[in-house]
Amino acid sequence: MAFATRPFVRFSSAAAAAKKLVVKHVAVIGGGLMGAGIAQIAAATGHTVILVDQSDEILNKSKKGIEDSLKKLTKKKFADKPEAGAEFIEKTLKNLTTSTDPVSVVHSTDLVVEAIVENLAVKNELFKTLDKFAPEHTIFASNTSSLPITEIANATTRQDRFGGLHFFNPVPLMKLVEVIKTPMTSQKTFESLMDFSKALGKNPVSCKDTPGFIVNRLLVPYLMEAVRLFERGDAAKEDIDVAMKLGAGYPMGPFELLDYVGLDTSKYIIDGWHLLEPDNPLFAPSPLLDKLVEEKKLGKKTGEGFYKYK
Repeated sequence: MAFATRPFVRFSSAAAAAKKLVVKHVAVIGGGLMGAGIAQIAAATGHTVILVDQSDEILNKSKKGIEDSLKKLTKKKFADKPEAGAEFIEKTLKNLTTSTDPVSVVHSTDLVVEAIVENLAVKNELFKTLDKFAPEHTIFASNTSSLPITEIANATTRQDRFGGLHFFNPVPLMKLVEVIKTPMTSQKTFESLMDFSKALGKNPVSCKDTPGFIVNRLLVPYLMEAVRLFERGDAAKEDIDVAMKLGAGYPMGPFELLDYVGLDTSKYIIDGWHLLEPDNPLFAPSPLLDKLVEEKKLGKKTGEGFYKYK
């Protein structure tokens, strides 16, 4: 992404610092599945949103995906009122614009939500640059599912105005948002992020900056333990899936879910946690998972993972 060179001039005031920020203007960095979903729900709830990515080609694809998603939602939500549905789509899209220059858009934003590649160095470089140009009141948030929020925040000078907003896929349908508070996140910033999540129609839960936060901290070790159970030959993967669906009431078995999420994504998360806590048996890598990823059998997106897909 191209960056301008003239930083934003900050003006501090005690009155501004005392107020809890009401988020109205949002910049979402990253036009992939998660970023587009976040942009969609923010625009649909009356926020002014700028969606940012590296090229117009990516952004056009993102906008098309958002329009398709809105059409599906309105068919259900406005089944008996097609005119109201069309109006809802029009209003939502009016609230959404796109840009390939993140520096130019943060000048007028209250909240920057980052949803780019899960790479600490890349995220740090982005936020280090944006920190120079964003107004003093602007809150930064990352949608990372596995990286420490504190380490991302440390790339900026606004650690007190930095937190985590972890959404779930598909964003328009999943009601949960994990709001992550680091040791440096101010109470006002935390409350602003909680309020923003509620304004989106989501149910926010709070968590400290611990590996995987709440959901993935419990989910990923469970998925890995299912793989180890299969690796040891204690049960077939099909039987494990059936057992967890019928016995625990889960909508998907662990191997079905691993294929849905992507085996490369799961491996990336567990490898990162293993580096942080090499003696934790819950974070031990899996030879079988490593082998499948090496063979490019990544799940549904490649047509084969633990299962084969047509």
